[in-house]
Amino acid sequence: MTTPPTSATPSRSELVRLLLDSGAVRFGDFTLASGAKSDVYVDVKRAWPNPARLDALARALAAHAGSEDRLAGMELGAVPLVVALALRLGRPYAILRKAPKEHGTRQSFEGEIPAGSRVLLVEDVTTTGGSVLKSVEIVRGAGAVVDRALVVLDREEGAAERLREAGVRLEALLTFSELRKARS
Repeated sequence: MTTPPTSATPSRSELVRLLLDSGAVRFGDFTLASGAKSDVYVDVKRAWPNPARLDALARALAAHAGSEDRLAGMELGAVPLVVALALRLGRPYAILRKAPKEHGTRQSFEGEIPAGSRVLLVEDVTTTGGSVLKSVEIVRGAGAVVDRALVVLDREEGAAERLREAGVRLEALLTFSELRKARS
């Protein structure tokens, strides 16, 4: 995918092809961040270096963005996605830290998250929802409202249910089932 940016929203099948063509989907024996074992590893970061692919992901995310005041995403996986989406939508964003800085201000995020603001969380891949729940905790700790998380891929291993219990609706551009089906 080396075509110039466009405004068309990629279809689900185009997104599957984008991930497969970029090498973001690998087959083998992997341990996921959740600790679970899998024969498929999805590394959306492999799609970032290509501007056309990053733009396609941003267009797909933008089609699902609501009216939230700002965007936020956890380092490292969501950073390019949040920035590309913020540029497309013209909205401010914050980058959340996995752990607060141990020096200076000891912040748990970079950017502004004003109390009362409505925030859309963005993530690359979710499995059990642990990273997204950490993001929810940081954003709500700043006094903001978060009730939606938008991910490129849901591995369908409990994230939607765990987030629902926390009052957050998970929306995915793609599901793990769709990737598996595309490979068969």
